[in-house]
Amino acid sequence: MRAWANLYPWDVDGDPAAAGRLAGLGLAGVTLAAAYHAVRAVTPFHPEHRIVTRDAAVYYRTDPARWGDAPERHGPAQLRPVVARPAGSFERAAAALRSRGLAVTAWVVVTHHDTLGAAVPPAAVRNAFGDAYPWALCLASPAVREYAVCLASEVAALAEADAVELEACGWYGVEHLSAHDKTAGAAGGAAQWLLSVCFCPVCRSEYAAAGADPAWLAAQVRAAVDSLSEPPPAAPAAVSPGTLPQREATLAEEAADVLTSVRAALASRFQREVIAAARDAAPRKPVYLHIHPDPRATGANPGCDADALAGAAGVVLSCWDPATAPTLVVRAAATVPEGTAIAASLLAVAGLGGDPATLPAQAAAVRAAGATELRLYHAGLATAPDLAAIGGLCSAGGLASGPPRPAEPPPRPADPPASAS
Repeated sequence: MRAWANLYPWDVDGDPAAAGRLAGLGLAGVTLAAAYHAVRAVTPFHPEHRIVTRDAAVYYRTDPARWGDAPERHGPAQLRPVVARPAGSFERAAAALRSRGLAVTAWVVVTHHDTLGAAVPPAAVRNAFGDAYPWALCLASPAVREYAVCLASEVAALAEADAVELEACGWYGVEHLSAHDKTAGAAGGAAQWLLSVCFCPVCRSEYAAAGADPAWLAAQVRAAVDSLSEPPPAAPAAVSPGTLPQREATLAEEAADVLTSVRAALASRFQREVIAAARDAAPRKPVYLHIHPDPRATGANPGCDADALAGAAGVVLSCWDPATAPTLVVRAAATVPEGTAIAASLLAVAGLGGDPATLPAQAAAVRAAGATELRLYHAGLATAPDLAAIGGLCSAGGLASGPPRPAEPPPRPADPPASAS
């Protein structure tokens, strides 16, 4: 069982000591951001800065020919990546890391983008109330599908990338976790999925094609969300308020079935297309997908069915809560195709709420549940004690270091019949 650690390019680019410091931890490799959402990040060891602020961007040098205008397909709505300056930080960081024996997995965030949805409003998710989410790209949009396919194929073709990890490659929604977020009371709990269901024009046409009235579906979702804002029934005198069960939204079964099936079909099509694009660009490079076994999950780790994973070498699970991590791994292992690598992402930074001292126990637990690899989040944000804990984990019995043996990419699958138009 080998461990990779997440990194941003600026954690290494411009710091001559970074690659050696990371190689000394005993990691098999790093998961290096090639395309990322907006972020403000600390860099504890960099000689030139301590806080880095970046808008959503790509960190490698793009191929202008790949992103040329395509008016016959999408007209002015075509999406293009924004290249961070100075250009080429991914390539420089990857070269430094590989020179020290570390494999580099290119980390690509797909449908979470903080500017493209605002620049091209038809590409953004729009909820049942008509509110646009400029940070969330709608995977049903032809422009978004084209953008994601081009992005995945371009990153996979980078000579400095040994593998590819696709985050937020599926439905993104109300969750954002930035810009002083103030939606917890409205979007948390039972309303999370309801407020993430998209009703943009393309999604409405998909619901109609499935035989449902989009206006009726939207009204059902609005009513279910609003029902959560109504005063709860009075608690029995003998029951403590803290022990009351979480309230559930009431959505008509017919509406829930249509929304679940159509969204799952659209997500599966999108995931197959993006994985296939990466595989076609670099057939020998493993492709990993960040997922959650709940098919309704949205966000960085969206729901995914087994059919969509036919071309993937592995999946990445967010196992940041040690109490639920083993169950999450077991659920995923029962869902993914046989032979799929399962990488458990552990939170390795105390400042982010992790418990680095317990990393060996966490790793043992997810391994026993079926995980075959580890991702440690996040070496670039880690303090010296955090890095020491990562090094201790990598040197512990049962965790191998040295040259990695990434999962072999499966044979390129034949394209199944489209389940969503």
